[in-house]
Amino acid sequence: MAVPVSLMGVPALARTAAERGEAPEMTPTCDDGDDPTIPQMEGPYFKPNSPQRTSLVQPGTPGVRLTVTGYVFGRACKPISRALLDFWQADTYGTYDNAGYRFRGHQFTDANGAFKLTTIVPGLYPGRTRHLHVKVQAPGRPILTTQLYFPGEPRNNTDTIFDPRLLMNVRAVGNGKEADFDFVLNVPQ
Repeated sequence: MAVPVSLMGVPALARTAAERGEAPEMTPTCDDGDDPTIPQMEGPYFKPNSPQRTSLVQPGTPGVRLTVTGYVFGRACKPISRALLDFWQADTYGTYDNAGYRFRGHQFTDANGAFKLTTIVPGLYPGRTRHLHVKVQAPGRPILTTQLYFPGEPRNNTDTIFDPRLLMNVRAVGNGKEADFDFVLNVPQ
């Protein structure tokens, strides 16, 4: 797919079915070996053994609140339950915590392949646009390492790593933001 699954017509139907707790129906467009989400570099700040949690926000954490939701699908647009998602990002000032695990955490998709992350909008640091790092892995399968981006960011035009296929759908909600992105892993389901 040239754009995130959530922006495509047929996979959005799979997303809708998954939200209702139903198995998505197969369609010719969805059942033709959809392109998986593209990989991107891990970068220098990944740390293994992050804590399992769905919120990276601690009391008193500065920054604009961000909730990211989505699904993990296989190429046949079937949701993948118990897929591992490991997130890490910069704080509101553009700094990564390399001593501890602030703004780092992993979680697993639910039975419908859904995930939800509560965090903040990451800050900027030299040479990069705003982004979230993530590793995604279906049980017993290879790991996809990639990054997610924010639309409308001025640095999207100058960041040499930025790829518009990894743009999240982002909208303002109250004093924060909500975003969604669906991953397609290179697995046959």
